[in-house]
Amino acid sequence: MPLQSLPEYELLAAQAHGHLCAGQILGLRMALHGVTLLGIEDPAGADRKRLVTYVEIDRCMTDAITVITGCRLGKRALKFRDFGKAAATFCDLRENRAVRVAALESSKQRARELYPEIADRNQQQMRAYRELPAAELFHHQWVTVAIGPEDLPGFKAPRVVCQICGEGINFQREVSRDGCILCRACAGERYYHPA
Repeated sequence: MPLQSLPEYELLAAQAHGHLCAGQILGLRMALHGVTLLGIEDPAGADRKRLVTYVEIDRCMTDAITVITGCRLGKRALKFRDFGKAAATFCDLRENRAVRVAALESSKQRARELYPEIADRNQQQMRAYRELPAAELFHHQWVTVAIGPEDLPGFKAPRVVCQICGEGINFQREVSRDGCILCRACAGERYYHPA
């Protein structure tokens, strides 16, 4: 379905995330700004195979971005880069172009200036994030993103098995070391340690 109004997206975001907060509204506005800059009119519908989105933070705004873009980890259209930044890059696969949108630090101060009578900071920011023009909320930059075929939705490749732990590895994520096929964990990139 074509892009909806912000209040309609707010309802969907609250359902998807469990509550509505300033971060959610910022994420909705960020995604709307990104897809509008790209000229994508129906990101979660007819244009869904055109879009891959990179998010740079694992906070509320990321859930809101998925509501508008339709990009999901399970569909391989949402990519997470843990940079701790309120930013996202929207990639149009059909037109081979991308725009990175980052929240301006000044937007919080702007909310305080506009609505000093609202004591609750979250409510103050929610109102400002709904009303401020995109230019006062975001900086955007046209960028290039090298997305290899193994990172695209729908990519098919042979599944291989780690020669140490015996677990299957998809999407060419294996490591070849001394003639052995290893998963990244067994190759030393483990984020967990056996108890």
